[in-house]
Amino acid sequence: MAMGLRERRKQETRQALSNVAMRLFEAKGFDEVKIIEVADAAGVSKMTVTNYFPRKEDLVFDRAEVIIRSLADTVTARPAGENALTAIRRDFTARIAAEDAVPTPAFAQMVQNSRILTARVREIADLREQALGDAIAAETGQDDPLQRIVVAQLASVHRVLFGEAFRRVLDGRPRDEIVRMLATAADQAFDRLEVALGDCFIKA
Repeated sequence: MAMGLRERRKQETRQALSNVAMRLFEAKGFDEVKIIEVADAAGVSKMTVTNYFPRKEDLVFDRAEVIIRSLADTVTARPAGENALTAIRRDFTARIAAEDAVPTPAFAQMVQNSRILTARVREIADLREQALGDAIAAETGQDDPLQRIVVAQLASVHRVLFGEAFRRVLDGRPRDEIVRMLATAADQAFDRLEVALGDCFIKA
């Protein structure tokens, strides 16, 4: 119970620091804000901030590890007899329904205006694909280029459509329109992938 309380307090502190940082970043721009400013605004030391967030961009992508693991965890948790594509499709459909696939205009603009953040977005997508490939390799007991190519196609729907959502948000398109676009494009993409990949990675 004591450990649970400590972990909860650490999580609350982490979230509070991220919230303070995001307000500063969105108001002034990510590149213009220094770590010491975040610390001062949060009423903590600079070391406290860096202990929780070793890299400045981690304050923006505080859920990066969850995102990186998302496809791998989805595939690992799928029931026996289900292929990987079906599990990934179900996960993406749920994210669209929850509007988790559409960033806010302020967030999208902040990322667009920073080379550091745009690079981190690409890195997270690459690491998510790698984690999915590692999970599939662990499941199949093999790891070869062809298998990684198939994995890349499975992960591509998330990567491409998240990028498309970002672009349309920056263009000022209405949120509900973007959600509808994502739902339609995802269905079309997964339908086409099903033809070629529907028999791949069926869980025993």
